[in-house]
Parts: sequence; structure tokens; C-alpha cells
Amino acid sequence: MTINLFEVATRYKFRFPSSKGYLSVEQLWQLPLSHHIIESLDEVAKGINAQLKREGEESFVKPTTNSIARHRLEQKLELVKHIITVKLDEADRAQKAKQRAGERHQLLSILAGKETQELQSMSKEDILKRLDELEE
Repeated sequence: MTINLFEVATRYKFRFPSSKGYLSVEQLWQLPLSHHIIESLDEVAKGINAQLKREGEESFVKPTTNSIARHRLEQKLELVKHIITVKLDEADRAQKAKQRAGERHQLLSILAGKETQELQSMSKEDILKRLDELEE
């Protein structure tokens, strides 16, 4: 059975530290991928990763760190990384859709130009004949 990180996150009420306080999983989806002024997913992931590194440091005086707490941090990091991956994929798909729409618009414009050229190459008699057909 695979572990669903979102189930674990809701069951254990995961909260993610940020400069504005603690964020819920739902709030993570609202963050930008990266930003130099406001909180971002990149900053949240870096914070969890730094905390994981601190947890991993060995001490010769204190007992070893709590493996459950470390496991929860790893799950939090995986969850944030999953959200980052989804948002990157969405951004990539949106960019490709924008490119396709631009190319489609360009092709339609070229097609309209070709149709205009065809009409302009018609003789006066053919134009009058076609106008009569359109009035019927």
C-alpha cells in the first residue's frame, strides 16, 4: 500500500513555517513557486530542508534525534516538492498552450491573407457574378 502524503498531512495536521506564521497544506497551493519579496514554495522547502539538516546533525552529548520527528519533516518536504512539481507542470502546460494559441492566430491571419489574395486575383466579371450569387 502506498502512502498518500495528503492523507498523512491532514491526519497529523501538518503546518509549514513561513515568514507570515504557519501555513496549512491548502495555503501552500496559493504560494508562488519563487519570489524575492513574498513567501514562496521555494522558501518553505528551503526552511524544511534546513530543519532536516539540523535534525540530522549528530551530537555526542545529547541522545540521537527523534526519528518520528525526522520522518515527519521528510514527509513535509516531499509534500512541498510534490506541490512544486505540480505547479511547474501546470506552468509548462500553460506556456505551451499559449505558444499553440499564438501559432494558431498567426496561421489564421496568414490564411485570411491568402483568401484576400485569391479574391483580389478574381476578374471583374467573376466578382460581379459572385456578388449576384450572394444576393440570391
